[in-house]
Amino acid sequence: MKNKLIFLFVLSIIGCTTAQKTTKSAITIKNIHPVDSLLALMTTEEKIGQMTLFTSDWESTGPTMRDTYKADIRAGKVGAIFNAHTAAYTRSLQKMAVEETRLGIPLLFGYDVIHGYRTIFPISLGEAASWDLAAIQQAARIGAIEASAAGLHWTFAPMVDIARDPRWGRISEGAGEDTYLGNAVAGARVKGFQGANLTDNNTILACAKHFAAYGAAQAGRDYNTVDISDRTLREIYLPPFKAAIDAGVRTFMTSFNELNGIPATGNKYLLKDILRDEWKFDGMVVTDYTSINEMVEHGNVANEKEAGELALKSGVDMDMQGAVYYKYLKKSLAEGKVTIQEINQAARNVLMMKYELGLFDDPYKYSNVTREKELVFAEAHRKFARRLAQKSIVLLKNKKGILPLPQKSKKKVAVIGPLADSQKDMLGSWSASGHAEDCVTLKKGLQEAGSDLIFSFAKGCNIYDGDQSGFAEAKKMANDADYIILSLGENRGMSGEAASRSNIGLPGHQLELAKMCKKTGKPMIVVLSNGRPLAIPWIAENADAIVETWFLGTEAGHAMADVLLGKYNPSGKLPVTFPRNVGQVPIFYNAKHTGRPFDAKNKYTSKYLDVPNTPLYPFGYGLSYTSFDYGKITTDKRRFTQSDSINISVIIKNTGDYDGTETVQLYIHDLVGSVTRPVKELKGFQQVKIKKGAYKTVTFTLTKEDFMFYDKNMKWTIEPGKFDIYVGTNSSAKDKVTITYF
Repeated sequence: MKNKLIFLFVLSIIGCTTAQKTTKSAITIKNIHPVDSLLALMTTEEKIGQMTLFTSDWESTGPTMRDTYKADIRAGKVGAIFNAHTAAYTRSLQKMAVEETRLGIPLLFGYDVIHGYRTIFPISLGEAASWDLAAIQQAARIGAIEASAAGLHWTFAPMVDIARDPRWGRISEGAGEDTYLGNAVAGARVKGFQGANLTDNNTILACAKHFAAYGAAQAGRDYNTVDISDRTLREIYLPPFKAAIDAGVRTFMTSFNELNGIPATGNKYLLKDILRDEWKFDGMVVTDYTSINEMVEHGNVANEKEAGELALKSGVDMDMQGAVYYKYLKKSLAEGKVTIQEINQAARNVLMMKYELGLFDDPYKYSNVTREKELVFAEAHRKFARRLAQKSIVLLKNKKGILPLPQKSKKKVAVIGPLADSQKDMLGSWSASGHAEDCVTLKKGLQEAGSDLIFSFAKGCNIYDGDQSGFAEAKKMANDADYIILSLGENRGMSGEAASRSNIGLPGHQLELAKMCKKTGKPMIVVLSNGRPLAIPWIAENADAIVETWFLGTEAGHAMADVLLGKYNPSGKLPVTFPRNVGQVPIFYNAKHTGRPFDAKNKYTSKYLDVPNTPLYPFGYGLSYTSFDYGKITTDKRRFTQSDSINISVIIKNTGDYDGTETVQLYIHDLVGSVTRPVKELKGFQQVKIKKGAYKTVTFTLTKEDFMFYDKNMKWTIEPGKFDIYVGTNSSAKDKVTITYF
């Protein structure tokens, strides 16, 4: 009874949240924010408890370190729990916090809702391949609707790390290699998760991760060192985080890597100088899993206690799973190694998140079993998942228009490969509460497509092992078919966290399987399922068609069948470069010129002896079943000043036999700068739907901001000079117009 009375007193201090309240609004009593009123009632142990995040025993994203979290909740020693979900379970834990602790402060529940909660969408890299920002935002919105109905308040997404090395497994979780596209996707995902008003009961806190430059891990090896210049940091890796702030993101997560010799979790330059002081971020910062503890292994602190002190002083508010604040912070305070003001600020940042979500008004608002049954895995969500999966598919090759397959034909199609009927692999990495049994495979999708084609299926081989006993059946089936569809790629565990690969070709005996099928002389269509760009030169040369599907989620097989049978005309574009082989890595479109550019006739220029400099497939690449003709680029002016805007236009005509969607891309090149500039930089894209035989005029409006960069003095500016403007279907566009800034 005493606990309940105190909780009611706290609620009276916090005040009632109105439906019109924005995410940063504050109800004040005598000019004191209600969170500060609550903070004044708290002991040091309770404040440190708010700064502590533990996993439940539901599931874990790493080695589970504690099995006493329920006792910690009752003791007020934990402020947030992750990996606890479903409405009933979170309600039971919330009841402990609200009704069995001294102050009754509600818990914050977090989870890795990366590309869907129960309805699983394409992996994040696949979503980015759609280049459809509205669809990407809607996927995050649905993820938030389902997650919030299952008792969750917070997702550890979006991952906004720029990644240029396909060996890095976590490339699957982001938007690819380009900063401009990464900025746009980051903003869309934040808005989707957080909605229009955080006090609504179908929104969740977004978390921009991993701050910062995690995607630049040396050798593409997860958790490895990052060593880049401040220029590269600010030009390439930081902008998506700033875009997330501009979109209203309320939490940040630190990264595992070091930067300038200091681990990111203890890096004042990142967390205070840039994030707080320069960008004015006023939300909450959480560590990644045990990253405070890991500073000891990095070697810049002697022990975990020192690590906690460094983390707090650098601006970390919440310790994920490592229990460093939990074990040592009170002692550090007694020794004068940290201040009560620093603890107060961190605890306040945590409490503000709960306040903004409206949890002090109703701690159980997210734990509604009825709403959970209505919204989780709703039919409308599945339908949208199918549409987004369609948009995420990239057609890489289509020799002689072999695709789409003739639906009304009685011809035989042999569907062969280890991924043709693997439900669990369709989920991809970080599949939250997705169920493998819900997933539609390629086999099922084709069977349910309603075509007259006659399908047969054979696994052929596994992804990992050397067993080739299925080759004989596959060969017989291929010989008897009119078409061969090969379903090849990686399994879901071969990308994502702790899933780096030094060889990014097809694993196991899949390539041998493809070569065997090629010998039949039958048309061969390769359907790839994977979490990263693959090096597939033989496939690129020998397949008649190649369809990149990534891991498409719950509705994977239906979307694949829709594309293969022509029910959907593919429109996806690569958000990342595909190398010819791993020796080209890292390879990305917006590289710098060298002093000795490629010249085939001059040995002493920048090139390989054994492979072209060019990628297998460039950034922005993707075919359609129709064809698009680009007219001459025009501009309303050739010279401009800071106060001007410039309109760049081009006429796009659909010259093929299908209605189609084209993603028109605009790139710039600054010809001369006080520091060297990339050969191309994406500065705009538009998706246009054009009926066969029709045309549309696409116009881009550029302002001075599109031409600005960090000059030799690291000043953000625009310099007088000439700029080439390219408009085309991918980053290898050649047509251009030159303009001058004066």
